[in-house]
Amino acid sequence: MKKMTKEKLALEIIERLKKEYPDAGCTLDYNQAWKLLVSVRLAAQCTDARVNVVVQDLYAKFPDVEALAEASVEEIEEIVKPCGLGHSKARDISACMKKIRDEYDGKVPDDFDALLSLPGVGRKSANLIMGDVFGKPAIVTDTHCIRLVNRMGLVDGIREPKKVEMELWKIIPPKEGSDFCHRLVYHGREICTARTKPYCDRCCLKDICTKAGVE
Repeated sequence: MKKMTKEKLALEIIERLKKEYPDAGCTLDYNQAWKLLVSVRLAAQCTDARVNVVVQDLYAKFPDVEALAEASVEEIEEIVKPCGLGHSKARDISACMKKIRDEYDGKVPDDFDALLSLPGVGRKSANLIMGDVFGKPAIVTDTHCIRLVNRMGLVDGIREPKKVEMELWKIIPPKEGSDFCHRLVYHGREICTARTKPYCDRCCLKDICTKAGVE
């Protein structure tokens, strides 16, 4: 097989994953931007499925930015502790909501650097908000993304999230980045798994993946 450039490989992978996972989207439930901010903070070292259950109790008690900003860290922690790292997550959520209330008139900013200035918000979270909420170019380098793009040969042995993101910006069309990363999550859970040997025999990319059948 003739070796493709990374740009051509990226486009081919994007198209195949579109066919495989046409409806892929964010697996965190939310209907407002601030709720996605809360959920993505809680999702650190926790499953999205568990977060989706836990936040129901959180929003029942604190239904908006103002209410959550007024809540004590202890009150928030009591509800979110099933997600693990309860105190640090509650502290970040409290500080984040206060800042949104006090500096952004209760609205989540649609500027990347402004998002990064919020407590507990890193590049991954900021990109998720930019792509999913505001429909702007975004690349979310979560663990699935980092594992898969290395296996596929889109990046070469890079594990640091920001460096992976910067490499992908060079080869992924901006309008495709957000959906591409969502599809990587689906593919990483179903086929290109982390805890078992990847199911390369069932993979729609097996003929173009650099690591097919190899770990």
